Amino acid sequence: MIWLTILAMTLLVFFSRYLFLEPKLPLRLNAQTQKLLSYSSPAILTAIWAPIVFLANGHLTLTWQNPYLIAALVAAIVARKRENVLLTAVISMAVFFLLSSF
Repeated sequence: MIWLTILAMTLLVFFSRYLFLEPKLPLRLNAQTQKLLSYSSPAILTAIWAPIVFLANGHLTLTWQNPYLIAALVAAIVARKRENVLLTAVISMAVFFLLSSF
């Protein structure tokens, strides 16, 4: 049953992307729909990282003892200053591992 679910989700994702990426298909979106869809990636990413960073054991944790919060702040600062994704990921992961090991 799990393999069937994985296969079904794979096919769903593939064909939903294929419809918009295949240039031979006559499916086109208007400018307003394209603008609306441009907000979906940041919204989904925020929905993924926000609970990890701000919630510990189901409770809001906004203390300096939260390694997720500190690493996220470091990542935001490095990303803003350097605009380098690899550098941001490496530095923020290093900060997280250093803080979580103590």
